[in-house]
Amino acid sequence: MSPTSRGEIKQAFSDGNFVILHVHKTTSPTDRGVAIIDIFRLEHGKIVEHWDVTQEIPEKTTSGNGMF
Repeated sequence: MSPTSRGEIKQAFSDGNFVILHVHKTTSPTDRGVAIIDIFRLEHGKIVEHWDVTQEIPEKTTSGNGMF
């Protein structure tokens, strides 16, 4: 891991025993980064399952809307 790597939680949701995070991760200050959705399932306060989806942030989107 790079010392300039950063992850910023943009949104967090919880529903029952699920927690969902929308994260912006970069490896340097000039990196556009990636958008990540992390989904955690908890039991008795511990993570028992984890899923994630990662997408590179494009320079431009077709819709003109940003990722965050």
